[in-house]
Amino acid sequence: GTGEITPERDRMEITAAQMALAAGLPVLGICRGLQVLNIAAGGNIYQDIRGAVANIKHNQEAPRWYATHGVKILPKSLLADITGRTSLRVNSFHHQAVRDVAPGFRAVAWAADGIIEAIEYHGPDARFALGVQWHPEVMWERETAHYRLFARFVAAAYKRSRKE
Repeated sequence: GTGEITPERDRMEITAAQMALAAGLPVLGICRGLQVLNIAAGGNIYQDIRGAVANIKHNQEAPRWYATHGVKILPKSLLADITGRTSLRVNSFHHQAVRDVAPGFRAVAWAADGIIEAIEYHGPDARFALGVQWHPEVMWERETAHYRLFARFVAAAYKRSRKE
């Protein structure tokens, strides 16, 4: 169920994520980026959730921008603060998912079947490191909560650049 793999891409992306985290750079992981972020920080993933863990379809056949399932968001999390919500409708294009959340991170959003849909940094400093399993980049025009993810990421990057 894993499908095609590219070890060079995996190594490069994991190394880049580790370097960004070590430098305290703002990070926003989307879909595979969430999975890479979690692995880079010491967590792991399910290689294939279909039929084993997932009870809802996580690889939609609807248009990319169309929300096909809901997620529950942990109140008082960064994600809840950004979106202004404790639930959100999202799109879904994955067969892998976070299994064990990396040290220093916490799960902050879940699908109805328990699949982790978002993680965020939860350490002693206030760095911005957030990963979401859905694709807000194709939903932002239809739902402002998705747009706000990018606005907050850009603001965090700007703030970080002003410190240097």
